[in-house]
Amino acid sequence: MDNKIGTSFRTSQILKKERFKMSKSLGQNFLVDQNTLRKIAEAAELNGEELVVEIGPGVGSLTQILTEQAGQVVAVELDQRLIPILEEQFVQTTNLKIIQGDALKLDFVSLLTQFPDYKEVKLVANLPYYISTPLIMKLLTEKVLWERLVIMVQKEVAERLTANPGSKEYGQLSVLVQYRVQTDYLFTVPPTVFIPQPKVNSAVIRLIPWKVPPVRVKNEELFFKVVKSAFAQRRKNLRNNLASLQQFGGDKQEVEKFLTQLGIDPNRRGETLSLEEFSRIANALN
Repeated sequence: MDNKIGTSFRTSQILKKERFKMSKSLGQNFLVDQNTLRKIAEAAELNGEELVVEIGPGVGSLTQILTEQAGQVVAVELDQRLIPILEEQFVQTTNLKIIQGDALKLDFVSLLTQFPDYKEVKLVANLPYYISTPLIMKLLTEKVLWERLVIMVQKEVAERLTANPGSKEYGQLSVLVQYRVQTDYLFTVPPTVFIPQPKVNSAVIRLIPWKVPPVRVKNEELFFKVVKSAFAQRRKNLRNNLASLQQFGGDKQEVEKFLTQLGIDPNRRGETLSLEEFSRIANALN
């Protein structure tokens, strides 16, 4: 009998045996395609010596491959009903720690101190759609030195995270994430490789934290405020949107004068600005 969990037959078999009913509120869609699972693992470039954090292991389809290729795996699962199922599947696996908990509330810094022998830490996960954006921001702002993050998210979110200036997908999220990490859209994943099938396409992305920041920012808090203001109303130009900043006090003429001096057209919209231009505005305001 095939012992691969990540197949339609084996996953269905486990779910039927445990009389497990999917939770719509938890966004449960289990990946059942070995080719997709293999490509996710390949993107993580596992070497057998790293610590890998997996969020939302489900019944263990991806977990199984990760434990075969990584030094140590920590799987964080919110649904208490899945914990005994995972423990049964991996009863003989020595390099896996299963944690029941909410990844949005988990202190990853504290968690990883339990594994001091591992110098390289990676995150590999098929994230539930409903928590993907807040969780990614949490993972990137906590003081964890991720070597890389390989994440499956809704295709629309993946496009926003990896978008270039001037595209309709480019927005506040694009800038805030790309300021912290190099983003790569790797491949699209169709609904047909999940149980149950979601209504939209998914995509796998790779995020690699910058060793050297792509732009120099004097005041990060101000930089983030500038970005937020620039995208506050997408159809309005910079002259209108940036006027809401405290430094301008609603004076659009002051905004126009300021941007002109920086060589930035005040009639442009936020979605056309590069990271470098956002940093230039924030640094000049600081």
